[in-house]
Amino acid sequence: MDETKKAETAPPVDRVIDVPPSECSLARAIGEIGDAWTLLILREVICGVTRFEKMQEDLGISRAVLSDRLQKSVEFGLLEKVEHREPGQRMRHRYALTAKGRALLPALLALRQWADDFLRDEPSRTVFCDKDMSRVTVLITNEAGKQTSVNDVIATTVDDIDARSE
Repeated sequence: MDETKKAETAPPVDRVIDVPPSECSLARAIGEIGDAWTLLILREVICGVTRFEKMQEDLGISRAVLSDRLQKSVEFGLLEKVEHREPGQRMRHRYALTAKGRALLPALLALRQWADDFLRDEPSRTVFCDKDMSRVTVLITNEAGKQTSVNDVIATTVDDIDARSE
C-alpha cells in the first residue's frame, strides 16, 4: 500500500450543507445501484461475463437474487437483455451494458483504484486499458479541466456556486 496515500488527510470540514438525500444525485445513484450484488454484476458484464449461469457460478449468488438484480438492472436501463443462440443450442439470453451502464465506468474504475490503494497489499489482477492496451485511471478535474486533489474537494450547494459567481 502506498504510504503517502495513508498519510494524506483532507482539511477539516468547517460547515455542513443542508441538502436532503432526495435532492442529491449521489444519494439517488446509490439508492438505485448501490446494492453490492448489482455492482458485482456490472463488473461481471464489464469483464465479458454476459450469461446468467456463468455469473451465478462466478459470484456464488442464488438464482433468485441474480434474476432479481438483473431484472432491476434492465428496468433501470443499465443492462439490456439480448437473445443469443449458440450453434446447436436452445435460445438463451445474455446481458450487455447500455450507454447508461457504460457511463458508470468512471465511477467503477474509481472504486477499483480506491480498493487497490486501501484494501489490498497487492493490486488487483484485473486491469482496465484503452484500445491501445494502456492502463486507464480516473482523475478528478474541475469544470475548467484542471486536475484537482481529493483533499481539495468539498461539498456545497448550487446556491453557493451561483452566489459566488454573481
